[in-house]
Amino acid sequence: MIYSAVRKKDENDQDIDVEIKFNVGYLRRVLELRDSDNDPIIIPERLCKGLWCRMGFTRHLNGKMLKTMFSIPYKFMIHYVVHALSRRKEAYDETSDYIMNIITCLMLNRPYNVSQVYLITW
Repeated sequence: MIYSAVRKKDENDQDIDVEIKFNVGYLRRVLELRDSDNDPIIIPERLCKGLWCRMGFTRHLNGKMLKTMFSIPYKFMIHYVVHALSRRKEAYDETSDYIMNIITCLMLNRPYNVSQVYLITW
């Protein structure tokens, strides 16, 4: 079970902490994710970097993953995945490791445990 605290105002405009309980199964059901506990959450780094080279990545593979360094069709896809699945409010050009793992699994049509990654990153 995962616990999350949310702030709420009462009738006197005072902050109240409200505790919400949810787990991976609940997240899968609500978001209609079709992953399972057996799906991986970490993809081998060599597989990811090999795919990035095939996607036209132009910089050093151990540096930051910026979407501007990919070829145009993949840049467009990465842009939408980052906006849809990232918690960021700014700096949408840089992608994190878990986003690149999701993109790798999407490109290679492999299973990925997205719901578990959501709970880890939140």
